[in-house]
Amino acid sequence: MINIKYLIKFSYDGSKFKGFQRLNDENSVQKTIENALSVINKNPVTIKGAGRTDSGVHAMNQAAHFNLDVIIPPERLVNAINSLVGDYIHVNACWIVSEDFHARFSAKRKKYVYKIYTGDYNPMLFDYYEFISSNLNLDLMKKAIKLFEGQHYFNNFVSGKRNNYGSIIYKTNLIIKKDVIELEFEGKSFYRYMVRNMVGFILDIGLGKKDITYLEEALNNYQYFKQVNTANPKGLYLDDVIYE
Repeated sequence: MINIKYLIKFSYDGSKFKGFQRLNDENSVQKTIENALSVINKNPVTIKGAGRTDSGVHAMNQAAHFNLDVIIPPERLVNAINSLVGDYIHVNACWIVSEDFHARFSAKRKKYVYKIYTGDYNPMLFDYYEFISSNLNLDLMKKAIKLFEGQHYFNNFVSGKRNNYGSIIYKTNLIIKKDVIELEFEGKSFYRYMVRNMVGFILDIGLGKKDITYLEEALNNYQYFKQVNTANPKGLYLDDVIYE
């Protein structure tokens, strides 16, 4: 029996779905792609994503693997999936991968971007940015985001209980593009609400609600609970999953 494993990279508009993960009858990214692949395969297909994104969170290059009972050239498979998934998901690329490949466990790094809009209110942008009309202290925000680089225990930045809160943030950046501020995080592992909570700390510092020493304590004294405002999901993008 033919059994070919594929990897796809794809983008989606998170405002149109109840998150990535399949949840009963809810409209999810996973369910939509699986339905399309099951039509192509003429048998049910399950995909395994590189990670889950919450309701409202977007992706530019999410990744997932799956197996098919038929051999289809990757470029043809891209076109076939895109013809079936609708307007709010788009497969960017596809590869045949080895049987031991796993979209989540084979990933070396992930990159997230959080987008903040500081210009005049625009309802057309509402689902894609966090809107902030107050003045932000960008110098403090630049210092704050750099504190996350390196190896840390992220107990104060993760929702729910875990056995291990350790992770490595390899690179961060704050980029200003006219009325848009982008916060970039590239790291090894990102846990539930972790990026949104890191952004929440940075925004509180930029808005003068918290001192930067509060963030330092949250990172260095992780066994002591620190309160954080979780940033809105609509500004968050899974920018890429990196395997090299």
